[in-house]
Amino acid sequence: MEASKVYYTNLRCDNGDSRLLKLTRLIKRAGIETIDFKNKFTAIKIHFGEPGNLAFLRPNYAATVVELVKELGGRPFLTDCNTLYVGGRKHALDHMESAYKNGFMPYATGCHIIIADGLKGTDETLVPVPGGEYVKEAKVGRALMDADILISLAHFKGHEATGFGGALKNIGMGGGSRAGKMEMHCDGKPQVDQSLCIGCEACIDICAHDAPHITDGLSWINQDKCVGCGRCIAVCPTDAISNNDNSSNDKLNCKIAEYTHAICHGRPNFHINIVTEVSPNCDCHGENDLAIVPDVGFFASFDPVALDKACADAVNKQPFIPSSALGESDHCHHDHFTDTHPTTSWKVALEHGEKLGLGTMGYELVEVK
Repeated sequence: MEASKVYYTNLRCDNGDSRLLKLTRLIKRAGIETIDFKNKFTAIKIHFGEPGNLAFLRPNYAATVVELVKELGGRPFLTDCNTLYVGGRKHALDHMESAYKNGFMPYATGCHIIIADGLKGTDETLVPVPGGEYVKEAKVGRALMDADILISLAHFKGHEATGFGGALKNIGMGGGSRAGKMEMHCDGKPQVDQSLCIGCEACIDICAHDAPHITDGLSWINQDKCVGCGRCIAVCPTDAISNNDNSSNDKLNCKIAEYTHAICHGRPNFHINIVTEVSPNCDCHGENDLAIVPDVGFFASFDPVALDKACADAVNKQPFIPSSALGESDHCHHDHFTDTHPTTSWKVALEHGEKLGLGTMGYELVEVK
């Protein structure tokens, strides 16, 4: 397969220039203007940041992309799906409130927010996965699939389960509905922490498959009847129900690649990674640890696999920050992500994505001034 072009710019700015202007030049040089945006709904997939986390992308970056899409005639909106875990983005109301508190107000970014999988994370559409080995139909937030064009705007950072999070993680895991996230993490089987259960039977009332039951005043879920829709997680008033995280990290990475392939397939898509504040863990944490390497720059490409590979290579070329989690590791793998999280293998998702035809790990890096 022919190498894909990945465009890169560093963070140096002379007088009269700015990082936002450099970002605009970068994505223009990468070819975003070749997409026909005229009157097209354009989903800009982003992570709004878990409350308490300060490593998420500044709204200014989103506003820059929004402005350019509008100039090209598109109708952009910022979007993400609700989370599977308990936190500040569990349902659409809290999710939007968290986004607003983190600065993603419509008059700051220039467009509205749509939570792609609806109020409780159940507004999904089934999307075929071309060549899928683990997933045949991805469960994706409906608004994300209703869009004519997809742009991924991702904060590139470490991740405790996948090694790093970039374009594939932003689209694949981020685009999955609650049931989709469960399918990727654990084949869709929730469990009850009975120490938190109050026996209110909300899970019983919402389930269409007679999976939850009450015994001695406490709920439990029949795993044989459960289909993994995640509705019980959404309605539990005490957050007693959560996913049973039992998939291997390699299998998780493969499923993320397959979800990304399903979401991107058959429509224009473009991808931007911001490699700054490379924290060791996901922005879904309610905190962020010290960055593991110095800031690197901005990257963009039509190929999400090549883009993530280029970013991973760029991070691995950086010196580690001595006082960071990476600095305190054994450095026995000669790879910053594996040294930070030794049970992960980040190349799995990229290799599987390449196998699916999502993109290629071969790339030509083009520097933009």
